[in-house]
Amino acid sequence: MTDQGGEAGSATQRHRSRLYDYMDLPRGDQRGTNRPQISEGTALPEHAATSPDVPDMVERARREFAVLLGVFRRTAVLVPVDDESGSPLTGDYGGVRWIYAFSNERTLARFALARGEGDREWSYQGWLGARLLDAAVPAAGVPCGVALDVGDEGEGTLFPPVRGVVPERVAVDVVAETGDGN
Repeated sequence: MTDQGGEAGSATQRHRSRLYDYMDLPRGDQRGTNRPQISEGTALPEHAATSPDVPDMVERARREFAVLLGVFRRTAVLVPVDDESGSPLTGDYGGVRWIYAFSNERTLARFALARGEGDREWSYQGWLGARLLDAAVPAAGVPCGVALDVGDEGEGTLFPPVRGVVPERVAVDVVAETGDGN
């Protein structure tokens, strides 16, 4: 991996990507210390739909997401970039463009390997979560959010393009409320 640049390699010798250095680490050693975490129990259990405590559980989940969002906004994350354009790497899903961000090189390496692209160098930049949400998302020009540690065996987090997460001018729930702009 490179951080805004890279090592010059010999044209005659093929180098193995450093991503392979992360492949065989035990799962417990792969967690980054700067990865935003929320406490367990935030997901609603299957029986929650019939539980009288659902409003309390939903409110608790909202508060915990707000804490996670605050930590993310203050945390530097790795954003892989396209070598040619320098633009953040994105993927489209469900009508939303998602900017990929990773809490550390290990999670980025697992993502690269899952894509079958572990043998190439990956350029990335360090961005604050706030910069991604407040500057990169609006610059996308389409509904856009941030996918943190996407593909990390259920450990990823999505920061969708909704009010309170991204600027209101690009939040899809604000656009939906105003209708046709009148």
